[in-house]
Amino acid sequence: MATLETQQLDEIIVKTRRKMLTMGGAALAALAFGGTTKAEAQAPTTTPDQDILNFALNLEYLEAQFYNLAVSGVTIDQLPTPIPVAVNGGTAGTVTVKPSPKVPFVSSIVAAYAAETATEEGKHVLFLQKALGSVAVSMPDINLLDSFNALANLAGIGTSFDPFASDQNFLIGAYIFEDVGVSAYHGAAPLISDKTGILPAAVGIHAVEAYHAGLIRTVISAYDGGVSTGPLSTITQAISAARSTLANPDPKNPITTPFTTFAGLTADDQGVQTTPVSLNGSSTSPTFTASTIGDTDLNALGWSRNTTQILAIVTGNPATATAFTGGFFPSGLNGTIS
Repeated sequence: MATLETQQLDEIIVKTRRKMLTMGGAALAALAFGGTTKAEAQAPTTTPDQDILNFALNLEYLEAQFYNLAVSGVTIDQLPTPIPVAVNGGTAGTVTVKPSPKVPFVSSIVAAYAAETATEEGKHVLFLQKALGSVAVSMPDINLLDSFNALANLAGIGTSFDPFASDQNFLIGAYIFEDVGVSAYHGAAPLISDKTGILPAAVGIHAVEAYHAGLIRTVISAYDGGVSTGPLSTITQAISAARSTLANPDPKNPITTPFTTFAGLTADDQGVQTTPVSLNGSSTSPTFTASTIGDTDLNALGWSRNTTQILAIVTGNPATATAFTGGFFPSGLNGTIS
């Protein structure tokens, strides 16, 4: 019977070391979101690096557009120094967003975080495009309007949600993306063929995404005064529950041992909350109140998701779906893994 740990070990063992895309020492292209496509779920083949990297590029287009729209009010191809969205003769999709999406930031801390992340996500897009060269895909259709409304409905927090309306709403919007990215980078690690060039860079990018996610969770907790039942924390808990529901059960590698989060939830995702802990694990030890800034399991290990699970979350479909369109990608992703 498979457990989370044995499942990950099996993936490491069965994957070959065949490198499908040579990028040399500059391979920060390690934004490799790992896993398999729907077809690969039935055939134990190795996912070519270029397919994994193009999957990552799709997700980076999404994040770069969200953050840059929040900070500057324009899409990345309309910045003073444009970031291309149509490459290699391809046709770029459109970005659906409300008029005047620039967030009216009040907090200088939140505004500075947004500006930093917008810059970093734009650089990720440019680097992946350069690393992939002639095989890089163009930006697909991206929806930053109806997608948030649908997710709000799925999470049971209302029929609509505007992530560009305020500092707090922006943080919730960012919360949706960053935790997903962290789990995707984790899923990539055992699947990367180049263990000396690409893998170290991938771990570095994973760290940056984890910094983003931790900062978002910290600021949300601060807004709520560290209270689990605060309005923002309550929303994150609903979003995490929805993400876990979409991503599971994983049809490719079913896990028979139930997930358990750091806070004791039966899920592979946990929102911002507090939980009682004993520092040495003994019931006789004084109990302290801990936060859940880290989105981890009971052993304080970060979650890992494959591409099927990530596709489910970003398109709003169950992981058992036969097609992944909708949500943030209304027409699906560009590339083989879609």
